[in-house]
Amino acid sequence: MTFTYPVLVRWSDIDSYDHVNNVRYFDYLQEARIAFLSDLVGEADYFAAYPCVLVSQTVDYLRPILLRHPPYDVDVWVESVGTTSYTLGSRIVDRGGESELVYARAVSVIVAVDGRTQAKRPLSETERDSLVPHISAT
Repeated sequence: MTFTYPVLVRWSDIDSYDHVNNVRYFDYLQEARIAFLSDLVGEADYFAAYPCVLVSQTVDYLRPILLRHPPYDVDVWVESVGTTSYTLGSRIVDRGGESELVYARAVSVIVAVDGRTQAKRPLSETERDSLVPHISAT
């Protein structure tokens, strides 16, 4: 199952080449990831209830994002769930035309941590039960 989050490009996101600076892609992916995880378990503050950290993120830039008013979509899905971590896939997409254009693809690895010690911890049953049904091969 794929979660879709609309992201508007802000004027401050644009670089001297008149497109979104590649560092901002990480901001868009983070906004969508937070919304997805919060929606997944029904917690307004997912990270307080289920502390975790992003330990790895790779992004493939496929085409430049331009400033415009209609939002771009950021799709997020679960790729895999382990004992202490899970992997999310995502992509930034434009669905406003006749065909779907993918601007970037990303893979993010999240590790569950103890909120006090920041030590790695096993995923809780609630986390696993929330994540596993959303595993997708998108």
